Amino acid sequence: MKNIHALIDQNRERYIQDLIDIVSAPSIGTRPETVRNCAQVIVDKMAKLGIEAQIMETINNPVIFAEMKCKNPDAVTVLFYGHYDVQPADDLELWDSLPFQPEIRNGRIYGRGVADNKGQFLCHLLAMEAILKEHGELPVNIKIILDGEEEIGSKGLADFAAKNKELLKADLVYTSDGGSQRTDTPTVVFGVRGVMNFDLDLVTADIDNHSGNKGGVTRNPAWEMVKLLDKMIDENGRALIPGFYDAVLPMTEKDKELIDALQFDPERFAKDFGVQEIIAKDKYDYYDKLMFQPTLTLNGLRSGWTGDGCKNIIPKSATAKMEVRFAWKQDPDTIYKLIEDFVKEHNPRVTMKMVEDYMYPSRNLPDTPIFQPVIEAVEKAWNVKPIVCPITGGSLPDFIWTTIMEQPSIVVPYANPDEANHAPNENFLLDMFHQGVHTSAEVICALGKFK
Repeated sequence: MKNIHALIDQNRERYIQDLIDIVSAPSIGTRPETVRNCAQVIVDKMAKLGIEAQIMETINNPVIFAEMKCKNPDAVTVLFYGHYDVQPADDLELWDSLPFQPEIRNGRIYGRGVADNKGQFLCHLLAMEAILKEHGELPVNIKIILDGEEEIGSKGLADFAAKNKELLKADLVYTSDGGSQRTDTPTVVFGVRGVMNFDLDLVTADIDNHSGNKGGVTRNPAWEMVKLLDKMIDENGRALIPGFYDAVLPMTEKDKELIDALQFDPERFAKDFGVQEIIAKDKYDYYDKLMFQPTLTLNGLRSGWTGDGCKNIIPKSATAKMEVRFAWKQDPDTIYKLIEDFVKEHNPRVTMKMVEDYMYPSRNLPDTPIFQPVIEAVEKAWNVKPIVCPITGGSLPDFIWTTIMEQPSIVVPYANPDEANHAPNENFLLDMFHQGVHTSAEVICALGKFK
């Protein structure tokens, strides 16, 4: 391991260039042509690292797959999951540098997809390269699957996995995505919440109407939409949809034990999140809301004139863009129907439509045997005990591995807490990127000793 880590340190600058090359290839999930071009860029990069990969078709965007076997017939098989599609990079005026022309400033590399998720899955590939250069072979069997549509629901990957179970069969699925809770301490996660995005639309006229000549005698969809939204949550942000929380399970004693070991610093959390305050009564309330409770979120509201100055109109339509984050055991179809019935009851003129395929929630048992060497390897790489969380508040297509494939899955985020994924100026601390390569190398070698 000493020689492997030395090799990783020697190649630090080249690794940064490898990351720049991949991030420079746009791959917005909703623009398939960019995704396919980026897939080829990644496959070419992997070949230079000594990893032969192939682009494989799905019902939507393609996946990238690679497999490397070791000589030990008793070795475990690890499947590294990542995604190479990225969020749109709109609001260019809010970026300090162009999103697909990565720029290094103050110890960070900035660009769309640099942390979510290109930089993170690249860490695994670079670790594999270092091990191969030092030892000539890997201590475990490794499979790599890179998703081309994680940002839009991973429907293609879910279908691909169901049809290719033997190809993707593994003893452990290892994902690095999202931000670690701290820059100086790694995080290990055993589950994720699910997610569903939908729109509420209300159209009351063919055109925007003059607010004076027509005011008072025509419907205002903006006001109607606001009134409907106000009925959907209470003053504490809790959903008022009947049945919304019926399937939600309370924390187990093991969950509480893991939470006891977590930090709770509302002021620091608020600073990390860029918000004025954290809404939580205490540590248990904070982590319960973040991990075990669902959310009903208004992502955006669009209606009428929102430009500079004024425009005296009654809007013709209003749209609310919303999401649900599912807690473990909640069923997306059931929740969708509950919300749809609620909307019909309170304003039957409002229509509801799914925006993209949803992701189911996913959970793993914390005491799964193969998780222990991973946790120990992460600790060894960082020289500090990791923060171990039962669930993360974000969403990944982890259900593909735990439900469709019925395989244990663990998430070890490599990015910084303030990575600004999905926002302007997405970034990856270079030290954490480099640390991610060291971590992947430790994990691979530790699993080579697992029986």
